Amino acid sequence: MSEQESIRLSEIEKRVRQDADFVKEIAVQKIDGKHIAFIYPDFDLLKKQQIVNIEDQVKWYAVEIYNMHPIDKIRLDGYRILKEPISSAGESTKKKEEEPGTEVYRQLKTYLQGVTTQAISPSSHLELDLGLDSLDYVMLFTFVEKNFGVHLDEALFAERMVMQDLCDYIAENRQKSEKQHVAWSEIVHHPIDYALPYAPFVMLLYKVTLLPLFRLYFRLSVTGKENLPEAPCIIAPSHESMLDGFVVEASLPYGVLKKTFFLAFEVVFGRSFLGMLSSISQMIMIDINHDLKTAMQRTAEPLKRGANVVIFPEGARSRDGKLLPFKRYYAILSKELNVPVVPVMIDGTFEAMKAGELFPRPAKVRLQYLPPIYPDGLSYDEINERVKRAIAQALESSSQ
Repeated sequence: MSEQESIRLSEIEKRVRQDADFVKEIAVQKIDGKHIAFIYPDFDLLKKQQIVNIEDQVKWYAVEIYNMHPIDKIRLDGYRILKEPISSAGESTKKKEEEPGTEVYRQLKTYLQGVTTQAISPSSHLELDLGLDSLDYVMLFTFVEKNFGVHLDEALFAERMVMQDLCDYIAENRQKSEKQHVAWSEIVHHPIDYALPYAPFVMLLYKVTLLPLFRLYFRLSVTGKENLPEAPCIIAPSHESMLDGFVVEASLPYGVLKKTFFLAFEVVFGRSFLGMLSSISQMIMIDINHDLKTAMQRTAEPLKRGANVVIFPEGARSRDGKLLPFKRYYAILSKELNVPVVPVMIDGTFEAMKAGELFPRPAKVRLQYLPPIYPDGLSYDEINERVKRAIAQALESSSQ
């Protein structure tokens, strides 16, 4: 590696640390022509901030924040999250662990073996080693409360994301010991007291304002509205830009729009100007690091009451115009509430307004409502795969 290239990599490391205070150490290496960031997070700070989705935190608020404005156009092509400091690499040797013989450990391990294919040990980090995500946490918290009588939430869990630490906490606070099964059906169907943010006049105002504007500025074309069913449904668009939600809002027929609610991330729509808009709109706010179980039950409420919900399956905006992995959140709701999913292809918003840009540019935008996918006889993963395939095929056709 040349001295100049070494200096560039040091500058990248410095920038990432400046942008992301939770990055304690970082080393960027060029491997097979790709720039890979090895990141050791500040786990104490993440605990203090109650972050339980460390992977997402590193990806979106360290790596992708840097990639929006890379130094000399050198993007980070990938990353690895380290559990030990970079400075101590090679100093520690992994010792064989003795597993506790406690009932709590055995029962929790048996449960987790049905969730992950990774080997489980006392030192396993439930996310970084076992691969659990926010949906798995919801089920885990429910399992622990149902079988041990111990309440868990994201704040408590953030301090105990290692297997042994979690077992110790459960053992110290256990109220009972049972062996009961947990299922998404009981979570989704659990009754809650929640007033839907119903604002039909505001939605009409958005539509009559945005639709002509988008038709003029983006040459917006909308097709497939005949695929929107009369019954409640989940509307599942691809996600390329901050514009996407507004494009869906403008494109829906008012009769559908007035009974449609939008799922939105609090970290984006809970602040500043967007926060003001969301407070008077039909938005259901979600924070993946705080009480996702309640958020999921709130998302189910419109569907239970005969209304619709817009959920972006990718959970984040694409940074390169390509589809991101689809999360199962919406597929679980579809299956458990027996409502169809309408895949929605959005093309052109990435060119109009990429992530990190403040002002949209004129670009041709196409939106297509695709035939609904019904959950009958399908698993969560099969629903997810069919929706993604339908959108991918529509995007390929749109680009031709």
